[in-house]
Amino acid sequence: MAKTVIITCAITGGDDTAGRFSAIPVTPKQIADSAIEACKAGATIAHIHVRDPNTGKPSIEYHLYEEVVKRIRDSGSPVIINLTTGAGARFIPSSEMPNTVAEGSNLRTPLERSRHIAGLRPEICSLDMGSLNFGKGALINIPAHIEEIALVIKEAGVKPELEVFDSGHIALAKHMIDKGLIEKDPLWQLVLGVPWGAPASPSTMMFLQSLLPQNAKWAAFGIGAQEYPMLAQAALLGGHVRVGLEDNLYIAKGVEAESNAQLVERAVATLDMLGIEPCTPQQARASLGLIRQ
Repeated sequence: MAKTVIITCAITGGDDTAGRFSAIPVTPKQIADSAIEACKAGATIAHIHVRDPNTGKPSIEYHLYEEVVKRIRDSGSPVIINLTTGAGARFIPSSEMPNTVAEGSNLRTPLERSRHIAGLRPEICSLDMGSLNFGKGALINIPAHIEEIALVIKEAGVKPELEVFDSGHIALAKHMIDKGLIEKDPLWQLVLGVPWGAPASPSTMMFLQSLLPQNAKWAAFGIGAQEYPMLAQAALLGGHVRVGLEDNLYIAKGVEAESNAQLVERAVATLDMLGIEPCTPQQARASLGLIRQ
């Protein structure tokens, strides 16, 4: 029996890429359709952000998440829905006025960042496990805020996917698991190649994996040109994988991807060369112990 891995497809992300790249899904219908198409191409999980349909800018509006989730569920697609809680953490400090934010910040309270999890109860949602310098500012995730979001996730009965951008984030996550704030068997996601987080390299991935709890369920992905090299590395090390337009906008050097499905198809082909098959959503639900809402 061939080895199988879960393929997550990160559909649209939270960066200001819409308008500059035609393949980026913007409206709830486009995002839902892209998730469904990615599943047909071999993806197991769809990781979802939402965008303002009029501007294409990142959004955390509840009704947008609600429409995306309803469209996917009503379609009958077996894809596993994974909603982000990462949006609303961007902080750009003013250079002129102390303790104030500059244009581009989008800080929100932990409850604002997680209300769609409580209301829509996806099978999985992401939980950023720490802060990170990012672009012109930083993504701010202090322990107290992570704990608040984690409580919402736990009370909703949703599987947390712990987003790890560096080694200290694993230490904090293990501490919160020991305290009972996060369930004992989460899905770990090693994020590699984000400036200025953990580099996208085989040695970094192996190091971070070595810090995880024994028998942890984990996945990893690389940003940009490192998407497929890190996919192969993660699969060979026994982890699950992720691709998608949130992470990488190109199907080949200088050639923009046409869709998320195209990126998933290449992932399936890459895994096939390694003798590995994509896991079905049904298999993933059994493996991860998911509760379908």
